[in-house]
Amino acid sequence: MKRSAYMVAALIAAVLAGCNQNPSFLVEGAVTGADDKMLYFEQTGLEGIVELDSVKLGSKGTFSFKGNRPESPEFYRLRIDNQIINFSVDSIETVTVKADYNGFSTDYQIEGSENNLKIKELALLQSGLQQAVNKLGQSGLPAGIAQDSLMRIVNAYKEKVRRNYIFAAPNKSYAYFALFQTLNGYMIFDPLTSKDDVKCFAAVATSLNNLYPHADRSRNLYNMVIKGMKNTRTPAQEQIALPADKIQETSIIDVPLKDINGKLHHLTDLKGKVVLLDFTAYGAATSGVRNLALRELYNKYAPQGFEIYQVSFDVDEHFWKTAADNLPWICVRDPQGPYSSYINIYGLTKLPGSFLINRNNELSLRLPENADLETEIKKLL
Repeated sequence: MKRSAYMVAALIAAVLAGCNQNPSFLVEGAVTGADDKMLYFEQTGLEGIVELDSVKLGSKGTFSFKGNRPESPEFYRLRIDNQIINFSVDSIETVTVKADYNGFSTDYQIEGSENNLKIKELALLQSGLQQAVNKLGQSGLPAGIAQDSLMRIVNAYKEKVRRNYIFAAPNKSYAYFALFQTLNGYMIFDPLTSKDDVKCFAAVATSLNNLYPHADRSRNLYNMVIKGMKNTRTPAQEQIALPADKIQETSIIDVPLKDINGKLHHLTDLKGKVVLLDFTAYGAATSGVRNLALRELYNKYAPQGFEIYQVSFDVDEHFWKTAADNLPWICVRDPQGPYSSYINIYGLTKLPGSFLINRNNELSLRLPENADLETEIKKLL
């Protein structure tokens, strides 16, 4: 009788111990050709990448990681060196990954959920986009033609992802993943200054708020949408009266703004140089490649008296400072962003928008999208 009582007590203790364990998910699989390589299991959180676990792979390449079940869909990744496999988890599922070290981030197999198969599709699409943009950047095409081609490539990509992944299933983890893909370090979808892109963020935010109203990701995405809607709403059209002190005898309208160090620059101070006045937003997906093309022109013609005066309308000041830090020309920012008075003063309808100013400080040419920028610069030098 006493033995039975002990057995019952032990059984109850075991059950209670099991109940106290946190539900967990499992990530397992094998990576061939990666002997003695470190495999890292990381979480992609709102605050950045957090390392959760790691293992040195043996000859068989097998691995197994556990994680606490998230309260709402979360994103994780496996990393070897600089190669990454992204995936999501929203339950106590088992995610199985098989890959070879060569082609780890592109040729892997993943099992566990539809979300992760779609995330793989998106990763492959983004990789193809990056390769196409890299090829274009090395083509040697004139800046205007390259920019036009780049816009077509990126817009086609966005339309495909928008239609097949975001609007097709805004309640899925892969739709959220699609929103935050990057190209050359810049977000492909712009949540702050593009009306069309804000609609994509709003669709996913609405679904997430319905399913996981208390999740940090839901609240963060909702706040981004509210800010984006505020930034992109059409302001009331008002007749702008230009202050007399802004109109110079040089026939251009001065643009006095500060650079990343707080130094005030005047466009009118550049008399004697051929100036490209370039209105832009570094947060745009095409900005990185475009600035690479501009850098080639700047390096080639700056010794002959060419200057770039680049005005940013980026809303995020910290992002602008980071992006502009290594650019060799004059980079200033209007803190009014999309509500800048210069948008109306210079008749801008889209970004980027560019003008050439001759050595006499006179507005010489509004550059169309397909302009041969190098040819136009040489005419004025």
